[in-house]
Amino acid sequence: MTRDASLKRHDRFRFLCQLSAAALFNGYAAGFAKGRIFSGKTKLLCVPVLNCYSCPGAFGSCPIGSLQAVIGRSGHGFPFYVLGMLMLFGLILGRLICGFLCPFGWVQDLLARIPIKKAALPLKFDKALRYLKYVILAVFVLLLPALLTDRFGVAPPYFCKYICPAGTLEGGVPLMLLNGELRKLAGVLFGWKLFLLLVILVSAALIPRSFCRYLCPLGAFYSLFNRFSLYRMELDSSKCVGCKKCEQVCPMAVKVTAEINSGECIRCGRCRAACPEGAISCGFLPLHEKDDIRAIERS
Repeated sequence: MTRDASLKRHDRFRFLCQLSAAALFNGYAAGFAKGRIFSGKTKLLCVPVLNCYSCPGAFGSCPIGSLQAVIGRSGHGFPFYVLGMLMLFGLILGRLICGFLCPFGWVQDLLARIPIKKAALPLKFDKALRYLKYVILAVFVLLLPALLTDRFGVAPPYFCKYICPAGTLEGGVPLMLLNGELRKLAGVLFGWKLFLLLVILVSAALIPRSFCRYLCPLGAFYSLFNRFSLYRMELDSSKCVGCKKCEQVCPMAVKVTAEINSGECIRCGRCRAACPEGAISCGFLPLHEKDDIRAIERS
């Protein structure tokens, strides 16, 4: 099988994983039919991806929204459950969640397939912008809900309210289309969120995974665990010929040959599928441990 064929096959497999995850997290069809938010008991549980609570089909809660809700309520409770869940997923999978399970990541991947010339930001500008998602995580998700509350001691979910494009796409737009009363109440804030969504969607068509690169606070959180997670990528330098085909297909523009387990890597596996020498491996054990196991089995 040629590398191009291998890459296409891998992309089809990942597409099916992303589609299945989107259906699993947002599969309440009656919610879309009635224009109502699902309110069953599973809404008490957080899904591991950026997925709007207000989406009519959502079965679970968004971890970023839940994090803000706990921090921003009266008494400033500590979000043990939400942080524990996020840390568990981060330690096991790292940003594999971004590459295979996130519905908004899937939307960006679909937009990146549009056959238009892609943009490339200057390296220094790109590097600086990648820190913006950590600023958003710290300021909009953690600090503002903790510090800026109303007279009842409750803070709005600042990131969800003013930024989150996934919430606008999955929750705001469907509910506006399905509910005439809500359309009458739409104001400047919804207009801002809709404008921001359009800007992010256009940027995703021009710069693959632009939201994941620069703005996503959940991606920022998971990136902290990429170097320590049980699921890892590994490059066998003895097989690598330096062709850089792995870097050419990376949607996150990671320098694969220099730092394959970078916090920016979403573990999508495209580098592995594109490598002509089979120098890249992935899984829950490093390559050398897998080789040791194979050697023991052969003996």
